[in-house]
Amino acid sequence: MSRIGKLPITVPAGVDVTIDGQTVSVKGPKGTLNHTVVAPIEIAKGEDGVLNVTRPNDERQNKALHGLSRTLVANMITGVTQGYVKKLEISGVGYRVLAKGSNLEFSLGYSHPILIEAPEGISFKVESPTKFSVEGIDKQKVGEVAANIRKLRKPDPYKAKGVKYEGEVIRRKVGKAGK
Repeated sequence: MSRIGKLPITVPAGVDVTIDGQTVSVKGPKGTLNHTVVAPIEIAKGEDGVLNVTRPNDERQNKALHGLSRTLVANMITGVTQGYVKKLEISGVGYRVLAKGSNLEFSLGYSHPILIEAPEGISFKVESPTKFSVEGIDKQKVGEVAANIRKLRKPDPYKAKGVKYEGEVIRRKVGKAGK
């Protein structure tokens, strides 16, 4: 058995899980998420609000999908109860972020400001001109939006200027030696 896949998923109070064939729907206080589980993997509702993920055999592909499916459903439950947050920081002279309604406007040293619109299910929170966060209930979507924002101006290895995740360590390079 997969060590991750065989663990039961506990469903907290206030969360409603509906299984319709291969589709799992999770409804909680923060919203609703749906996911279609890959064909050989099965999800069953047990007693005491527990979900069990099973696989038909020990083929290599099924072992991989077993742990993946269990983790995706567990992430959905965490998302509708607590939500997910990715915090980012901007460093560099003149680099900043402004909230424009539900969107973000970045000044990152280009000749023009960059406007990022919030996708459905994602919200932005600006704490200061150099710190902001991406929030939502879908872990994959939160990470994708944060990665796309970071890609606008990746941290420079020489001066560490750019957009980086909070707590991310940028490996610095030594500049060329002067005469």
